[in-house]
Amino acid sequence: MSRPGPVALVGSGEYLPVMLETERLLLDGRPPRYVQLPTAAAPEGQGSLDRWIGLGQEQAERLGVEAVPVVARDRSEADDPGLAAQVAGAGLVYLSGGNPPYLASTLRGTRLWEAVLAAWRDGAALAGCSAGAMALSSWVPDIRHPARAADPGLGVVDLRVIPHFDRISGWMPDIVSRYLARATGAVVGIDEDTALVRFDDKWVVHGRQSVWLLTPDGRTGFAAGETVPV
Repeated sequence: MSRPGPVALVGSGEYLPVMLETERLLLDGRPPRYVQLPTAAAPEGQGSLDRWIGLGQEQAERLGVEAVPVVARDRSEADDPGLAAQVAGAGLVYLSGGNPPYLASTLRGTRLWEAVLAAWRDGAALAGCSAGAMALSSWVPDIRHPARAADPGLGVVDLRVIPHFDRISGWMPDIVSRYLARATGAVVGIDEDTALVRFDDKWVVHGRQSVWLLTPDGRTGFAAGETVPV
């Protein structure tokens, strides 16, 4: 029986040269089929979707694999069996950035999401960057509108994720306290151009910056190659 593939939570940098080696690692030993879901950008319009599709195709070319953009703009499209079928045979499925609650609520319970889970459980790697990383968790707040109730997320990981961590505290100084006040599990901050990757139940940092384990007593940083105890 196959084991689920690795999971990558990325602070920023999906489809860019700075994260090329991380994406290469995720594809190593897996089919050269790179499925890319830009759903989180759908509220921004077709231009934003096209941008993500273009960046994904460029990264796939650098990696020497097939780019498979699967564009679900809403739940109706995410429930389309033909669209879901495109996930089959994936080596890596990647959820890119945009609106985290929109991404989670659009995919959850649909044929497309079930196809993603099936591919991951069969050994494909699963990655999410920024909004994608947040959506893979079990608690997805609307960072821009903190009074709104959090979305329950897609529940792949039992972590609470703050992407763009090296920059976001400057934009939202209270974000760590907001997360910790509602935390029921570990809270991690992931810097830009950095990933927290789970292989065989061990979470390891990849990329150029740090991952931070956040608690009411403070924060502990972990650099590339270090294991984060979550």
